[in-house]
Amino acid sequence: MTEITGKKKLPAAVERFILHWGDMGDQWGVNRSVSQIHGLLYLAEAPMTAEDIADTLGMARSNVSNSLKELLAWNLIRRVPILGDRRDHYEAETDIWEVAARIAARRKERELDPAITALRACVTDAADDPTINPVASKRLKEMLAFTELADHWFMQMLKVPRPRVVALMRLGEKIANLLPLGKAK
Repeated sequence: MTEITGKKKLPAAVERFILHWGDMGDQWGVNRSVSQIHGLLYLAEAPMTAEDIADTLGMARSNVSNSLKELLAWNLIRRVPILGDRRDHYEAETDIWEVAARIAARRKERELDPAITALRACVTDAADDPTINPVASKRLKEMLAFTELADHWFMQMLKVPRPRVVALMRLGEKIANLLPLGKAK
């Protein structure tokens, strides 16, 4: 874990969250500093300047600046004007549903969309190649079908109103029993 040795002392729960959020981001392929800054801004009660963030987290100002640019690109934070202060202040989106949707959309854009493009090209190439093993060709088609289904499901879920998504999540596996073939034998 990255130590936070800033000038400002954070409450233990806040520090633990920031460190954990940084570790989670690192496991997802997001720079740890980016995730820690997001964690700090998510819990902050007021917008913060880059200098405040650097001081609080004990990070280099240049690292904070680059991390803020990435968080802005992910649309997870925004610049907030403060009357009488010319410095940029930042705050995080605090609606956790919106945060999750934005992260999922960005991951889809970075991971799922390129995978579908590559799989479509592989399936096309396989269909035109008489030397391809039929098993490999079949598996490529199955993987493409699965990935496109996941993509289609994701796009549909974006249109479902939040209260319905919450209800679906609370139903969990019980929803399968409502389907004609969903009941366990």
